[in-house]
Amino acid sequence: MSGTIREELEQREHQILSPWASFSDESRGRERQEEPCDIRPCYQRDRDRIVHCKAFRRLKDKTQVFLAPEGDHYRTRLTHTLEVSQIARTVSKCLHLNEDLTEAIALGHDLGHTPFGHAGERVLNRVCSGGFHHCEQSVRVVERLEKGGRGLNLTWEVRDGILNHKTSGQPATMEGKVVRLADKIAYVNHDIDDAIRGHILTEAEIPEEYAAVLGHSVKERLNTLIHDMVENSTPEDIRMSEEVERAMFGLRHFMFDHVYTNPVAKGEEYKAEAMVMFLFDYYSARPELMSEEYLRMIDEGEKPERVICDYIAGMTDRFATAKFKEYTIPEFWGVY
Repeated sequence: MSGTIREELEQREHQILSPWASFSDESRGRERQEEPCDIRPCYQRDRDRIVHCKAFRRLKDKTQVFLAPEGDHYRTRLTHTLEVSQIARTVSKCLHLNEDLTEAIALGHDLGHTPFGHAGERVLNRVCSGGFHHCEQSVRVVERLEKGGRGLNLTWEVRDGILNHKTSGQPATMEGKVVRLADKIAYVNHDIDDAIRGHILTEAEIPEEYAAVLGHSVKERLNTLIHDMVENSTPEDIRMSEEVERAMFGLRHFMFDHVYTNPVAKGEEYKAEAMVMFLFDYYSARPELMSEEYLRMIDEGEKPERVICDYIAGMTDRFATAKFKEYTIPEFWGVY
């Protein structure tokens, strides 16, 4: 047998994938050159690095929409990520795109999210002079923060897809475009499911103009949206039909008005914002309390406020809450 298993897999991609797919052996490469794996193509290797990194594991204790919900079945940032990955892989498989690249982008797209969801992001965006956006922070995680400051050294295509997964993003690859839409499909539908579970919304309250197009259950809507993506995408772009896209974004606006700003789901967010603001001020005055790897970044020339944002953004909801209690509640009060 000549060649490595990786080389055989790379050649197989050229035989089975669409001409507009991203081929592993045509990647623009990594920032730091390294020896290729003998059994895994580069995008599969990136996927594995993301799954094994610390930031990925912390997603299980980060808010998706509901802060500290009562019940075990609400989504977290990790389960959201897995649902995005599942939807994106299904579409990529149907379109004969590169599933490894798709999955790597999907699994890495939210690594930079703060504790307490977008509430934490809003605070850090206010206090950081350069701004703070989770898509950019996700790239910073894989380029700078993981592996003690070395980063994961991912391929250019994966980093591009992570950076451009937001609505206004323009991914350079078809796989990145799949993830960009899969993210919207996932959170609109699972947030409806969570809102119904939390008695904030009922299926009957979803406007009929959207339900008539997309379906009258989470299962029906997912089926409609995924099929529509597969049927309407072209070699030039990943897209939906005008009718289905209009209904999905209409439903998204409905969710912003009725769930994402609902006092039951979001009424406690001001407390979460206050905690994040306190932690930023506290570490600004006492940076020595941060982990050694972050202090090393300041010694290497990084701006302290940027590093403090990195440190707080990496916290889980639970860890941030514990630190807030540690710094604000006198220890002896715990005996009462």
